Order: sequence, then structure tokens, then C-alpha cells
Amino acid sequence: MKLATWNINSLNVRLPQVLEWLAANPVDVLALQELKLTDDKFPAQAFAEAGYQAQWFGQKTYNGVALISRSPAIEVIRNIPGFEDEQSRVLCATIDGIRVIGAYFPNGQEPGSDKFAYKMRWLDALREWVRTEMARHPELVLMGDFNITFDDADVWDPDGLRETIHCTTEERTHLQALIGLGLHDAHRLFDQPPKSFSWWDYRMLGFQKNRGLRIDHILISDAVRARASACTIDRAPRKNKQPSDHAPVVLTLGS
Repeated sequence: MKLATWNINSLNVRLPQVLEWLAANPVDVLALQELKLTDDKFPAQAFAEAGYQAQWFGQKTYNGVALISRSPAIEVIRNIPGFEDEQSRVLCATIDGIRVIGAYFPNGQEPGSDKFAYKMRWLDALREWVRTEMARHPELVLMGDFNITFDDADVWDPDGLRETIHCTTEERTHLQALIGLGLHDAHRLFDQPPKSFSWWDYRMLGFQKNRGLRIDHILISDAVRARASACTIDRAPRKNKQPSDHAPVVLTLGS
């Protein structure tokens, strides 16, 4: 079984790229972020023709998440229960016995801003909800665009970007608190090349110079870790014409 996450930065623009990637990489579950379209504009038929079912939670212009899967998704939840939020950021479902949470974490803009404060509240609510989900679902995967790096190894310029957005102590403390629930960073369970990033700025040849960040993560519970055999970042789609600024992250599970 394979699960993947990809911030595609507008499904309207990049639907052909997503379908092409799925054809070449027939994963069982794909979590998408930043759909940037309303629910009525979601291309469900295109995914159906490719052999996939879809759950989606859209929003005009911003945000929006989806779970694309070969098997039916059941027990679907949209956004964090009990946390009042006008933004479409979370989609959760059980697929093939695994509780899958696809999430687009807030960016936060900059430390000290209102958007950063919202990010901190959102992270608090997410952690407590994930705790309850883990109690009910031993096999759990939390994946998406976290907009947070774990540490300096996830940053192309650790000194220059220290305590800037995605790299602040506050954000990383929240990320470690998710790990503290009993989750594992799937990418680091396996040997990886140095400077393995999942996002690169469009500006100043960020991708070509590998000036990136690893902010797209797949966190897995103990039961899923026991089945994990690989976790990789697929840089190939970032070379597309008009690419997303993110690359897919793919988790492979055995039986």
C-alpha cells in the first residue's frame, strides 16, 4: 500500500499534472492541499475516470483539501471538531483500515502576527484532536503541508532562516508535541540524501539551487510504522512546466 501527500497549489491549474502523476505513481491514497476551488468546482469525474474516489473540502481562492483513494473513504470528518474555523484545512477518513488525516497547516506569515497566533491555536486544537483519534484508531497517518521544519537539517540556510516562519522554536515545539503523542516522522525512519527538501521558492532559482525546506511530512503511528518500508520525496513534478512549489511525499507500507 502507498500513501502520498502533495500541496498542488491550485487544482484548477495542475489537475493534468496530478492525473499524470497518479498514472505513473498509482498510490492508494493521495492527500492534496491548496485546492483553491469551491466544492462545486471539484473535478470528481476526472478522478473517477482515473480509477479513484474522492472526498474534498474546498474554499474559494485559498486553502482546500482532498483525499483521493482507490478504496472508499468512511467516517469522514472535515476540519478539527470543536475548533471554530472558516478555513478549509483538514479532511479525515478511514481508508483500507487506516485512519488518514490530510491537513494543510496554517502558514503563520511571521512570528508575532495575528496569523501566527491563529497557527498556534490551530496547532493546539489539532494535537488534542489527533490524541483522541489515535486512541480510537491504532493505525493512523497524519500527512500534509505542515508549514513547519523539524530542525536545521530541513532548511537550506539554517543560520539565515533561524527563527523565521516555518523555523521558529514555537512551531517546532508544536511539531515535536505531535511526535510526543506517539507518532513518527516517516521520512527519517529511512536513510535519505542530505538536503532532502519538499518545497522550493519559485523565485531566484530556488529549485535549481536546491534552496528549499522540508515542510511536507507524513507522521505515522506505531502500528503503521511496523508496516513502513520506504518514504521518499518525488522531486520530478517540480521540474514540470508551471509546477507546484511543493513535491509529493510518498510512504510505502507492507502487508
